[in-house]
Amino acid sequence: MSIYQHFRREEHAFVDQAAGWKQQVIDQYSPKLTGFLDPRQQEIAASITGTGSDVRVSFYGGHPDTERKRALFYPDYYVPEPADYEVVLFEIDYPSKFVTIGHPQVLGALMNIGLKREKFGDIIQNGERIQFVCAADIAPFAEMNLTKVGKASVKLSEKPAEEMAVPEVKWKKVTFTVSSMRLDVVAAELFNLSRAKSKALIEGEMAKVNWKVAKDPSMQLQAGDMISLRGKGRARLFEEEGRTKKDKIKLLAGYPSE
Repeated sequence: MSIYQHFRREEHAFVDQAAGWKQQVIDQYSPKLTGFLDPRQQEIAASITGTGSDVRVSFYGGHPDTERKRALFYPDYYVPEPADYEVVLFEIDYPSKFVTIGHPQVLGALMNIGLKREKFGDIIQNGERIQFVCAADIAPFAEMNLTKVGKASVKLSEKPAEEMAVPEVKWKKVTFTVSSMRLDVVAAELFNLSRAKSKALIEGEMAKVNWKVAKDPSMQLQAGDMISLRGKGRARLFEEEGRTKKDKIKLLAGYPSE
């Protein structure tokens, strides 16, 4: 039985990577720390590791409710501590009375100074407060080089993990029907678009499924998928709820209010 049968084709490269991390722990009998993983990657890593293995995996991103977390693969004798995940929390000091910055500007600024996405975790905004989590090994570089976000001059202040301002995510749940589980069909319903507009946005690389760009309008979705369209928001498919008398698929989905 192939390990790949449980995963989409575009996930196979990450499946191989996760399997490699697990094997490294087996070979070296010592922990292996990864970069920040999105929730779908965390699911895959946990699935690859399994429950009856001599290798275990756990996740931490500065707080239990963060979305992006680092994975620690470790032998069953090992007891992980928060320090093992090597994360640093920064708060961004900026002149909030005069300028407004948000998640997109901070994300762009971090990428513009040369940081790869796996090197930093959640960007948290709670009112005017903005924080982000990063890997400890690049923290000095980030502190030295992140001096501008948009047009605002900024300075980073390191904070203890218990000061992370993680907002509670609540879901506005909806039920709707679709003729198929194609990405363009479901996205059109989720974001109140025509099928043609939905397809055009997807082909224009403005859609993501499980945090990865999805360019194929015919991609088949499944329960648990997170779908986002640039400028339209994001939604999660919670479950299929059967079929209507006209053989349409009933879906339960939700929109996050953060």
